Amino acid sequence: MKHLLIALGLWAVVAGPDPAQADRVTVFAAASLKEPLDALLAGRRDVVVSYGGSGTLAQQIIAGAPADLVFLAHPVWMQAMADAGVLMPDSITDLLGNRLVLVAPQGQPAVPLTPVGLQSALGADGRLAIGMTASVPAGIYGRAALESLGLWDTVASRLAEVDSVRSALTLTARAEVPLGLVYATDARVVPTLTVVATLPDGSHDPIVYQAARVAGGDPAAQAVLDLFAAAEGQAQFAAAGFVPLVAR
Repeated sequence: MKHLLIALGLWAVVAGPDPAQADRVTVFAAASLKEPLDALLAGRRDVVVSYGGSGTLAQQIIAGAPADLVFLAHPVWMQAMADAGVLMPDSITDLLGNRLVLVAPQGQPAVPLTPVGLQSALGADGRLAIGMTASVPAGIYGRAALESLGLWDTVASRLAEVDSVRSALTLTARAEVPLGLVYATDARVVPTLTVVATLPDGSHDPIVYQAARVAGGDPAAQAVLDLFAAAEGQAQFAAAGFVPLVAR
């Protein structure tokens, strides 16, 4: 997987930026941010957003992909980019929080967070859709929570690991799996799904979305970062279910 992610990044470097986007601020953002970011930036022709898994986006930027601003769902990937020297010093900004939930097709009952409860919800051969537990933020947080709750051994051999939290959401919405572990904000996006359990906040590290400017990027990216931290931006994210972290 590591080689694939690096290859994707190298392809982006070779291909170079789209000429049509040359005068735009390019934002690489976690897939779970799509709805509020699209709403916040609606009508703006000076900003273009590329969505994906946080780990994939970070690897691409480390490999030289042409981004001006990055907005990810886990500090571990922001730190990896900082260590690689690809971020503007002191530009990392804590912006948002979130929660983890289990979702299932509508009509399913609540799932007790016990081994028996999970086994019953998964059925004889069902799997739990989850972001890759070694690289996708929701998967990293999710594994930590399941381990903390004593549930990891119950599901470790029954995971459907995917490249982003939105892929886990899609698998569950299509009823290809009986359960998906996603962010609370993702659960709001698909009305045919219902939250059947909420993982306790204390079962995993706090979920923190951070943004930062990419070294050598367009200076206009600072205005976009300021918008995300401003009252207007924080209100847009709050309306989508995120927890604003910028004190006003």
